[in-house]
Amino acid sequence: MSVPFGPLPQAPFPDRSYSLIYLASPYSHRDAAVREQRYRDACRATVNLFRRGQNVFSPIVHGHPLVAHGLPTDWSFWEAFDREQIARCDAVFVLPLTGWKESSGVIAEIEIASELEKDVWFVDLSGTPMLAHEASEGRS
Repeated sequence: MSVPFGPLPQAPFPDRSYSLIYLASPYSHRDAAVREQRYRDACRATVNLFRRGQNVFSPIVHGHPLVAHGLPTDWSFWEAFDREQIARCDAVFVLPLTGWKESSGVIAEIEIASELEKDVWFVDLSGTPMLAHEASEGRS
């Protein structure tokens, strides 16, 4: 059976394992196709982080299927829930997909993590850490 997300990484990320990681990534968009692609990208990064031995909670992976049942996509609805999840996590990993710098949710998640003195890392779709300029360009 082939692995749809590429080979397994060789070592855990970073040099230590967190009990639980919160994966922040942009989601809301007027175009449902963009939301679907962002969901798929969040799934891919979540899978790859699990393969690296990390326990991950992604609000996008969790929430996207619920949107199909009538829940809203905006940060104002999810803020209290996401704040609680960030508080329970040891670190926030940011998946800087196109649009992340304009995402009120991602910006708020980074700010909440900072307030709670959580580690914040930028990662690509494979779960690999990114250089700051790559994250700022919205590469994944």
